[in-house]
Amino acid sequence: MRPSFFALSAAAIVVLAGASAGLAQTSPPGDAVAGAAIFDDRCAICHAGPTGGQGPNLDNVLGRRAASIASFSYTPALTASGLTWTAATLNNFLTDPGKAVPGTAMIIRVPDAKERTDLIAYFASRH
Repeated sequence: MRPSFFALSAAAIVVLAGASAGLAQTSPPGDAVAGAAIFDDRCAICHAGPTGGQGPNLDNVLGRRAASIASFSYTPALTASGLTWTAATLNNFLTDPGKAVPGTAMIIRVPDAKERTDLIAYFASRH
């Protein structure tokens, strides 16, 4: 007896769900240790500590909606951006924050692609 279409479809859904769960848990490429050094050198002055500082705290930033920490006062531009921080959106934002979100208060650019990749790997390690 051949399995029904629905049995095959259910099996395919289970396999695909397992595969996508594995992808969601994969760390982005980059060197988190190098990213930590870059963060400490260039970012921590504004983003360190449990509440951040001049900039918001970046713990658990990957997957978080931009401008979503209630205790931080974001610019209207970042609040209205509709961004969710993924490796891709962080890469774009860090390349040139003012171009990615005109009106943001973030002025520090990270023009080097490897440094951005390392920073994003560091952010992923801070979950």
